[in-house]
Amino acid sequence: MSKLLVENVSRVFPPVRGGAPTRALEPTNISIGDNDFVTILGPSGCGKSTLLRLVAGLDTPTTGQILLDRKPVKNPGPDRGMVFQSYTLFPWLTIAENVAFGLREKGVSLRERTDVVRQWLDRVGLTNFAHHYPKQLSGGMQQRTAIARALANDPAILLLDEPFGALDNQTRALMQELLLGIWERERKTVLFVTHDIEEAIFLASRVVVMTARPGRIKADIPIDLGYPRHYTVKTSPEFSAIKARLTEEIRVEAVLAAGGV
Repeated sequence: MSKLLVENVSRVFPPVRGGAPTRALEPTNISIGDNDFVTILGPSGCGKSTLLRLVAGLDTPTTGQILLDRKPVKNPGPDRGMVFQSYTLFPWLTIAENVAFGLREKGVSLRERTDVVRQWLDRVGLTNFAHHYPKQLSGGMQQRTAIARALANDPAILLLDEPFGALDNQTRALMQELLLGIWERERKTVLFVTHDIEEAIFLASRVVVMTARPGRIKADIPIDLGYPRHYTVKTSPEFSAIKARLTEEIRVEAVLAAGGV
């Protein structure tokens, strides 16, 4: 059974200052199963983030419907945890208070909130920073907080929009391993937008490639590299072969997006 079903979903933005409407997303269909880790690749402006925002309920499709556990997605909800590239933490709250925010909004008791926050801070390695404020933490630590905050609510699906894009290469690699380790333990359904081909392969059970705008799904490629997945898989011949294929797929679309032929 599909956890998430996107059926003929498109998004057309109205004209600005008398211009033409913008077709951000062509009618799109995708089915994501329980515990899938799906990454979405595509050139800049292809509609990756638009699709993710539609699944999150932050925007409304022009056509089609989105079903999560057979229920239509109409608005944001606690069944979807969202992590953005910018850390979106509340600067006036401590790290523990940030992680607890969604639980408090749902009316979870203080005792239960405290237990859940303690567990997630331990899982992301931030136990010793519970009473710090976001400005006192590095970018990687802030993003770990954002991931813990999203997962503390026990969502049905985790949505991530280029969450590691602002990090340096070494921190980014460590964050990939952290997220993959959490997914291997928790077995959440994950939809992850990225422009980094290597990141997409390393994390995913499937990589979905989108065309240049207006975006549509060009390819849906299973990643049969097995789990648990160690970072050394990035140097394997199998990984290199998938990377070569995806590089060519993306290069064609990037040329089109840039106005090439």
